[in-house]
Amino acid sequence: MSLDVSPALLEQAERGEVDEAAFVDCVRTSLPFAWEMISSLVAQLKVDGGEFADNQTPPPDEQARGQLLRALASDAIRGALQRHFGVRLAFQNCHRVAVFPLDPSVDDRLAKFTSIRGQLLNQSPELRDC
Repeated sequence: MSLDVSPALLEQAERGEVDEAAFVDCVRTSLPFAWEMISSLVAQLKVDGGEFADNQTPPPDEQARGQLLRALASDAIRGALQRHFGVRLAFQNCHRVAVFPLDPSVDDRLAKFTSIRGQLLNQSPELRDC
């Protein structure tokens, strides 16, 4: 299961529209490793500035890796996180999460990061089984 959905949140979904803040809180509590990584990258981007902030350290275990995969592979979760934090998220190699500001001035850098070339250049034998 991707998320630990409360009965109240499930009931909202069954009735129709879901409060996005409640959904984001569900993501925060269900995927704490992914939440913390993204939160810390957003903070780093705000403090350091620049075109983006990224993580290059593999998760400590498979549970943490699974949280990142669930958070970033789900369009709904990823979109909600992007709106909540006011950033664009990019993802490579099961652990390299990057946050980009919404500023169009970094569009070229985001395109390079998410390009086929960028993906190929970010390969290494250590990441083969991630």
